[in-house]
Amino acid sequence: MNKPICIVPARMASSRYPGKPLLGLALVLHVHDRCRLSPSLGRVVIATCDDEIMAAAQAHGAEAVMTANTHPGCVDRTEEAVWKIAADLADDALVLMVQGDEVLVTPKMIDTIVETYERTKAPVVNLVSPLNSAADHDDPNCVKVAASTSGRALFFSRSAIPSRVRTQDVPMFQQTGIIGFKKSFLYQFGRLARTPLEMAEGIDMLRVLEHDLAVHLVIAEMETIGVDTPADLARAEIRLAEDPVTARYMKVPA
Repeated sequence: MNKPICIVPARMASSRYPGKPLLGLALVLHVHDRCRLSPSLGRVVIATCDDEIMAAAQAHGAEAVMTANTHPGCVDRTEEAVWKIAADLADDALVLMVQGDEVLVTPKMIDTIVETYERTKAPVVNLVSPLNSAADHDDPNCVKVAASTSGRALFFSRSAIPSRVRTQDVPMFQQTGIIGFKKSFLYQFGRLARTPLEMAEGIDMLRVLEHDLAVHLVIAEMETIGVDTPADLARAEIRLAEDPVTARYMKVPA
């Protein structure tokens, strides 16, 4: 079986791609280089609608593809990229989407998603990571998830789930933008009707659940950071400098 392809969607209009470099390297290029370290992946391709990101990718030696600037979300951008560069990929092949702000993605996380997909053949495999503070649990910018005992997603929400009303000792997990799709389902997703809970919460994976399809979850060992705000950026700078994975693809400034 061919190795999975990885698409890294990124656009300048989103706060997920801050112009400020991290340790001398643009955010999306950190994500690209970290994904390239996974032995489970074949191609890693940046998908963007912006000339600035395309130029940065090309200067870095990263493979990149231009996509339309009309996509409502990163899944749609990922689908277009696959059509353009890997249309002959088998229908049951895995397409891994790693959003361009998931700066702490690790090869181990990617390898676990690939292993889980090969074992379950679930149409969607979504990485989730632990939340370590009640403030993050309450933050509507952070998407939380509740899971079944078999590892399937029960619900995604911007509200604090599970509730801490009865006890503070509840499992707290956040959704990440690190998601594996069966190629045939990636194409199907964009043709599914948008759903009430998806629109109410602003979370696209709820469309999958509301159409009675499975999202299988993989739990990361460490908390991840999706860079959405200046505060996230500051946290990411610190974590990247300390992370041993970073040293595998760049020299960290002293």
